[in-house]
Amino acid sequence: MEKYHQSDKIITDREKLRRLVLKLKFFEKKIVFTNGCFDLMHLGHVDYLEQAATLGNVLMVGINTDASIQVLKGPDRPIQSEASRFRVMAALEAVDFVIPFSEETPESLISEILPDVLVKGNDYLPEQIAGYKAVTDNGGSVITIPLVTGYSTSNIVDKIRRTI
Repeated sequence: MEKYHQSDKIITDREKLRRLVLKLKFFEKKIVFTNGCFDLMHLGHVDYLEQAATLGNVLMVGINTDASIQVLKGPDRPIQSEASRFRVMAALEAVDFVIPFSEETPESLISEILPDVLVKGNDYLPEQIAGYKAVTDNGGSVITIPLVTGYSTSNIVDKIRRTI
């Protein structure tokens, strides 16, 4: 797969995303999608994203905006601004595109993309994953990936709080 310049990897315009998805599907690229807050990048995230990237030709990562993280995690989160999180994610070799979303779940974004493979960590059952029905109804698959034990942003934040 061709590699993209970092500034081209962050897709904030839904029409640009629609055209990109049509192009990728025209060229029969296998699209893999995952999502998360990715507030503080750690080994668990990198391992997970590298595994996800091996499941297709193009890895698209949906990232919660600051406002949606506050709804999910509380007023003290995120630690990193969305601009910082998007840029860090786009810098990873395994990631082809970063797509911000402001809803609590990426269900509508997944319905727009209709990836060939929807991926989350194995702390979910496939049927619990937002977008499961849309992807499977479209002939795609939903896969869970084993997570690296002992790594989570919440645990890192708690450890930092205990040390100060």
